[in-house]
Amino acid sequence: MFTAFIGFICLFALILLRTPLAIAMAVVGFFGFAYTQGLFIDDGIIDFNWRGIVYMASRTAVSIAQSYELSVIPLFILMGDFISRGGLSRDLYRFAQAFFGRKRGGLAVSTIVACGGFSSICGSSLATTATMAKVAYPEMRQKQYDKSLASASIASGSTLGILIPPSVILIIYGLITEQSIRELFAAGFLPGLLGVVLYILAVKFVVWRAPHLAPPGNASSRAEKFAALKNIHHTLLLFILVMGGIYGGVFTPTEAAGIGAFGGFLISLFRKTLTLPILINILKESGITSAKLFTLLIGALIFSRFISNSGAVEELTDFIVSANISPFAVIIGMMVFYIALGMILESLSMILLTVPLFFPIVAMLGYDLVWFGILVVVITEISLITPPVGLNVFVLSSVIPSLSPKEIFSGVLPFWGADIIRLSLLMLFPAISLWLPQLLY
Repeated sequence: MFTAFIGFICLFALILLRTPLAIAMAVVGFFGFAYTQGLFIDDGIIDFNWRGIVYMASRTAVSIAQSYELSVIPLFILMGDFISRGGLSRDLYRFAQAFFGRKRGGLAVSTIVACGGFSSICGSSLATTATMAKVAYPEMRQKQYDKSLASASIASGSTLGILIPPSVILIIYGLITEQSIRELFAAGFLPGLLGVVLYILAVKFVVWRAPHLAPPGNASSRAEKFAALKNIHHTLLLFILVMGGIYGGVFTPTEAAGIGAFGGFLISLFRKTLTLPILINILKESGITSAKLFTLLIGALIFSRFISNSGAVEELTDFIVSANISPFAVIIGMMVFYIALGMILESLSMILLTVPLFFPIVAMLGYDLVWFGILVVVITEISLITPPVGLNVFVLSSVIPSLSPKEIFSGVLPFWGADIIRLSLLMLFPAISLWLPQLLY
């Protein structure tokens, strides 16, 4: 346990020194693994078994690069990039506005719905925040919406994408814990919809308490609603094809990602938003993003080997058993730890650092790892709008300089409360997460 503790201290020290997370995890994991492998003496010289340690690190990198299952990540990223460049964010917002914009607070509700749809396809909460800030915020301000409510609906709604399938975060969790990706996707669907509903209720609560913050909008005609639906029907059909194929067992997640990427390419061609320079730029950006994620995974797995070798998991498990701590109390303790950690780290870093340590304990306690994965993703969603770091808040503030983080954080509080309610419901009623995968598989 002490060895792992020192390892985490070194890791956080490197992070504070602005060392890239992937490098920090790989360095600490490499030398930590070397220490746990022990020393040997050759001709009176104390040395490490460097050959075995270097083999472990290089083998980890090669296995990541050669993994067929991991090809799902760049393909889903490519699908999101193609569709994002096709102007989907504005069309989704117009669609939601046509159906929800008439009532008081309707534009904020439209923003939540559009953010949930766009971020689930885009796969990035930060990209969704930056994109929807340019689309939804000017519209709400033009309709005299309060700055805090308008900005908070964007920052909060953008967090939904890391849970609603297809989710890169769920894929990474599945790879670390060796859980079925299609079961994780199925498990994330209802909690994702629950998040949308609770965020809408948060908007309704804010507007009920202070009606002047969100005036009502204009009603849309049936023709306008049909036109708004027509603008997104290609993307909607692609989403149904990809996720329906996964849920129905027609495609593997990797095959579905390939179909999604090709479908996104065709949609961009059909919408006439794709030129050769844009295509080259999309491929370049997707490659860079995928390379960053793969590098993070390599560093995380090297660090995970160190944690596994340190015996920290076994010692924590023995402590929990000997102290006779309630298994549910352990889960609550983990969630509280995640909330605190979310104040200083972003979502992917939290998962890569903690899941290798926590998931063996959760499995030992007899809990379903698919259910735990949904809890982890929900709690990391909360970190994106939790002060003082709240990355979504700072991205929004950077895109719209007239907004201060303080104004956004003040409006985020009801949405943060909705997330805590959702997390509590998922903890108390695991069937919300597990019903759909058990039904399908």
